[in-house]
Amino acid sequence: MTLDPDWIVPDWPAPLCIKAVITTRAGGSSTGPYAGLNLGLRTGDDASAVAANRARLRAALPQEPRWLQQMHGSVVADADALTTDMPEADASITHFPGTVCAVLVADCVPVLFTNRAGTVVAVAHAGWRGLAGGVIERTVAAIGGQPGDLLAYLGPGIGPQAFEVGPDVREAFLAIDPHDAGAFTSHTPGKWLADLFLLARKRLQRAGVQHLFGGGTCTYSDPARFFSYRRDRMTGRMAALIWREEADGP
Repeated sequence: MTLDPDWIVPDWPAPLCIKAVITTRAGGSSTGPYAGLNLGLRTGDDASAVAANRARLRAALPQEPRWLQQMHGSVVADADALTTDMPEADASITHFPGTVCAVLVADCVPVLFTNRAGTVVAVAHAGWRGLAGGVIERTVAAIGGQPGDLLAYLGPGIGPQAFEVGPDVREAFLAIDPHDAGAFTSHTPGKWLADLFLLARKRLQRAGVQHLFGGGTCTYSDPARFFSYRRDRMTGRMAALIWREEADGP
């Protein structure tokens, strides 16, 4: 399995049997606004180019990723129960070696999960709607066990200097926890700059997950490396993927 050197391999203290990667634009065959490794089928890109890009990714993985039909919601799918039909979900989980959990992103924050024992992995697609709707909490609950044993890695997402939102977004969070006001900075009349990374960390911590890594890499500000829906509208998608390998025997 060969990963493109530009792809992001999380820097976190996960067990050796846990493998994860987040793609960038590097290594693909799409052109125009989708230039690079666009992995999104529903973006308007040429289907044959996306198929070639997915084949390139597949060659670096133990299995075909268990793709989801993402809805900006909080449904968590059992990756091992998935068939060829993509379920409507924004997170997935597996306990089985070789099963690749995956989400597509282009500003929303991908959150990768495992535990200290390396017996489970999960990934969540965490945009503002998913965060406000509880996708983090539901993923942690689906993993089970002790949240304090979990590790979470936040991949690239839109940074706080670029994510301008209206009062509806701010109120969606403050209605749940007024302390989330610290993640919003007044920008212009009736507008705020929202820190998705901070909101995700707050959700993780409130769910009992204390071992947090990554976060802070902005998709919007680096067009050469990342797709960004807020920046370009017509654009591709990166993938965040995580899986377990068979642990070595004694």
